[in-house]
Amino acid sequence: MSDNDHTPKTIGPNTQLVRAGYDPFDYHGFINPPVVRASTVLFPDAKAMETHSQKYTYATRGTPTTDALCQAVNELEGAAGTIIVPSGLAAVTLAFLAYLGPGDHALVVDSVYGNVRHFCDTMLKRFGVEVEYYHPSIGAGIESLLKPNTRLVHLEAPGSNTFEMQDVPAIAAAAHRQGAVVTMDNTWATPLFFRPLDFGVDISIQGSTKYPAGHADILLGTVSANAAHWKRLRQANGALGICGAADDAYQVLRGLRTMGVRLERHQASALEIAQWLEDRGDVARVLHPALPSFPGHDLWKRDFKGASGVFSFVLAVARKEDFGRKAQAFLDALSLFGLGYSWGGFPSLALHVNLDERQILQAPTEGPVLRLHIGLEDVADLKADLEKGFAAAQAI
Repeated sequence: MSDNDHTPKTIGPNTQLVRAGYDPFDYHGFINPPVVRASTVLFPDAKAMETHSQKYTYATRGTPTTDALCQAVNELEGAAGTIIVPSGLAAVTLAFLAYLGPGDHALVVDSVYGNVRHFCDTMLKRFGVEVEYYHPSIGAGIESLLKPNTRLVHLEAPGSNTFEMQDVPAIAAAAHRQGAVVTMDNTWATPLFFRPLDFGVDISIQGSTKYPAGHADILLGTVSANAAHWKRLRQANGALGICGAADDAYQVLRGLRTMGVRLERHQASALEIAQWLEDRGDVARVLHPALPSFPGHDLWKRDFKGASGVFSFVLAVARKEDFGRKAQAFLDALSLFGLGYSWGGFPSLALHVNLDERQILQAPTEGPVLRLHIGLEDVADLKADLEKGFAAAQAI
């Protein structure tokens, strides 16, 4: 973990990514920081050990490698401090555990990542926390759901799998009037395309597994706090003993250096494919915030600087009983798109989305929802692969 006095950004985003978090001359001019693998840290004498009067005391509290990543994320987020944890899910759950206790009420968007919902409905329930889900389009109307014991409001924009947008400033302002902390999962946009702390959010969360790592081989999450909420987040993390490994931090820091150029490619390719899908008769709807046809497009255009490579579309299927087998036929015909969870790496991925767990939002009725992550392959090849999927679905 690392504290950071944020200074205003005066350089371009890709320049910042190349330089963030580490001065090569701290380590003899080597461009990348060393990987410090550690548990025990030695003290020069008993007094130093008793008073903890040195920067590093034990590896759960940080190493030069993990601090380099935390510092980089602080710069990108505009944060007072950042914690790194072993996964994106752990990042969300750490934030919840830091600010919620028995008898508290939390508002969580209904389009939240499914594993976060599972944590809310199991662990938080066991701990005596009341969780209520709300519609992502509620905006300032969330004030009507706030209770005297509402301690946390959680956002995710765009929402998982169906990409609903949220009016972040309006929700944050209402939550703050009640004294609630505002947390947001910003994995889809990364701080390059949206900086939650600039829009009233208190805690910005990223699944660094995705675009920061970028190569489908690292699990990591970051939790970044503004100045008012950093101390409590840091204390909660210390009590829980959750920390990211130095090797993983090093890999994510290396991935950050190229995240900007990778995101440019993901964004351009995904938008081209989304527009191509929108013109097809065998597609009922394309769920991509950067499309003018998308219901939340105006919010995306107002607040976001770009779009990532993940979106969904609704396959046009006449009968509901055929949704499952048509979706399976489509996916099984693909060869360039891998069938797998997660996203943000270099390969394209596809999956059939299950929306049964939602309490408020209704699943599309026109057909099954298929989520795509558009990787770094050539767009023409990806379109040809999707054509095979459409042909297979049509054939059954």
